[in-house]
Amino acid sequence: MIVTLRGRMSEEEVEGFSVLAKALADQGVQYIFGIVGIPVMEVATAAQQAGIKYIGMRNEQAACYAAQAIGYLTGRPGVCLAVSGPGVLHTIGGLANAQSNCWPVLLIGGASDQDQDGMGAFQECPQVEACRPYCKYSARPPSIELIPYHVAKAVKSATHGRPGAAYLDLPGNLLSGTVEEALVQPFPRCPPPPASLASPKAVSEAVALLGRAQRPLVIVGKGAAYGRAEEQVKLFIQKTGLPFLPTPMGKGVLPDDHPQCVAPARSRALLQADVVLLLGARLNWILHFGRPPRYAPNAKFIQVDLCAEEFHNSVQGSVSLLGDVKEVCGQLMEASPGILHPSPSPWWDSLREKMQADTATNNNMSLDTSVPLNYYAVFHHLHQLLPEDCIIVSEGANTMDIGRTLLLNKHPRHRLDAGTFGTMGVGLGYAIAAALWAQDNAPGKRVVCVEGDSAFGFSGMELETIYRYNLPIIIVIVNNNGIYGGLTEELFADIREGTDPALSTPPTSLLPQAHYERMASVFGGSGHFCSTIPQMQKAVGQALKNDKPSLINVMINPMAQRKAQDFDWLTRSKL
Repeated sequence: MIVTLRGRMSEEEVEGFSVLAKALADQGVQYIFGIVGIPVMEVATAAQQAGIKYIGMRNEQAACYAAQAIGYLTGRPGVCLAVSGPGVLHTIGGLANAQSNCWPVLLIGGASDQDQDGMGAFQECPQVEACRPYCKYSARPPSIELIPYHVAKAVKSATHGRPGAAYLDLPGNLLSGTVEEALVQPFPRCPPPPASLASPKAVSEAVALLGRAQRPLVIVGKGAAYGRAEEQVKLFIQKTGLPFLPTPMGKGVLPDDHPQCVAPARSRALLQADVVLLLGARLNWILHFGRPPRYAPNAKFIQVDLCAEEFHNSVQGSVSLLGDVKEVCGQLMEASPGILHPSPSPWWDSLREKMQADTATNNNMSLDTSVPLNYYAVFHHLHQLLPEDCIIVSEGANTMDIGRTLLLNKHPRHRLDAGTFGTMGVGLGYAIAAALWAQDNAPGKRVVCVEGDSAFGFSGMELETIYRYNLPIIIVIVNNNGIYGGLTEELFADIREGTDPALSTPPTSLLPQAHYERMASVFGGSGHFCSTIPQMQKAVGQALKNDKPSLINVMINPMAQRKAQDFDWLTRSKL
C-alpha cells in the first residue's frame, strides 16, 4: 500500500498532481517558481518529492519572470506555478515578456473543477483563451493519463523554433483525481532543438557582401547568447577583423573590452555602416528598425535567424541566413578568406575617434564625485569594485541605459535587463533565478541587481523571498526620487504645501530620500544608505565579503540625466 499526500489508496493508483510532477521531472525541469493555493497546493510538494526545486515567490508576475530567466540561463524552461483565476492572470505580463524576449517558460495554472464550468465556480476564468495570445502553446489536458504528453508538447513548443512561452491548464478535479498507474504513459524527454545550417549559397553571398563593404558592422544579439554561440562568434570576429556592437543582452558574448568592440561609438557605427551583419539580433525598436535616421538609407542587412518570419520584417534584407546562429557563425567563419576589413582604415579610424571622444565624456562625468552624485560616478566606481565574472541584473530608465555602458560584461548570459518588451519589475525575479543558477552551476559567482528606485518598487517584496532562501544577491538601488527624475526634499515640500497632493505631486515624483535599505532589517538583514562614493565603496566591499543578501540604497541627484544624445531614444531625431 502506498501512502500519498492525500491519504491511502491502492498501489495501482496514482494522483494527478503526482503524475504532473513526475512528467515535469521526466522533461528535465529543475526549478518551479510560484505561489501555492487552491487547487495547486499539492503540486509544489509533489514536485519537491520528485527532486524539483520549488521557490515560493510573493507575486505571480515575479515568479514568471524568474522562471523565464532560468529558461534563458539553462536552455530548459523553468516552470511558473499559479492558482486559478487571478493567479494565472497575474502571470500574463510575464508570459508576454517571455514571448517578446524569446525565452522558454512553462506556466502551469490551476483551474476550477470541470464539472463546475459555466456555473460561477471559485475563480472560474477562461485561462486557456486568456493565455493563448501570449503563448506558443496553450491547452488543458483532457485526462490525467494525457498529462505527460501535454507537458512534453509544452516543453517542445517552448524550446523548439523560436523559444517562448507555453501554458497548461490543470482543473482541480484533474489534479486531485486518481487513475490506474498502468494507464499513464510516460513521454520521453524532449530532445534539444535540432541545429540547422544556412544555405551554402547564401553564406557565400554574405561573405562576399561583407568583403565588398567599406563600412561593415556586426551586431551580436541576445540570440547569440541564448544559442551558446560565443566560441563561434569569437573565431569569426577575430578571423575577419570586423568591428562589432553588442545589443544589451548580447553583451558578454564577446567581452565588452574586446579591441573590436565599438559600443562607445554606437550611434556612429549604426548611422554610417553600409553593410550590417545581424547575429541573433532583430531589427526591432532596440535597433531602431534598421531605418533612417539611425541608419544610412542605403544600408544593407545580412540577417542570421532561426525564424524565417523575422527576415525582411522592417526593412528588406540583402541576404537571409536561416539557421542556428551557432552553426551559421561556424559556416561564416569557414567561408571567410581572412581579414575582411583591415585596421587601420578610414572606417576604423572614424569609429576609434568617436569611441575616444565618448569615453572622454564619460570619464569626465564619472570622475565628478561631488554630492549629490550623478549616474556616471556611481556606475564607474561600482564597476571597479565588482568581480568581472558577476551576473549583472539591471532595470530602470537611466539606471539601465547608463549602466549598460559602464558596467561591462566579459561573459555571455551575464547581463539580464528589461529586454525586448522593455518590462519594468523583472529585476528581483531575474536576480533570484540567476542566484539559484549560480548556486547549482557556478558556486561563488555573485549576482548584482542594479535597480532604479521606481523599478525596485514593482517587485520590492521579493526581497523577502531573497532573504528566505538566503540568496547572496547584492541589490543596489540608484535612487533619484522618481521616474526618470524626481524632486529634492525641499522642492517636493514646496510644491505640495497647502495643496491637494493628488493635484500637485508631479506624476514622475516618488517620495524623496526614501530609506529602502531599512527593508533589509525587516527580514533580519542590514542595509546601507549611501550618498557619497566612499560610503558606497565601503557598503559594496562589505557585501562582497559575506554570503548573505545585501541592500544598498545610493542617493543621486534627482536632476541627473544621460549625457547629450545625437538622437532621441527611439528613431525620432532631435535635429
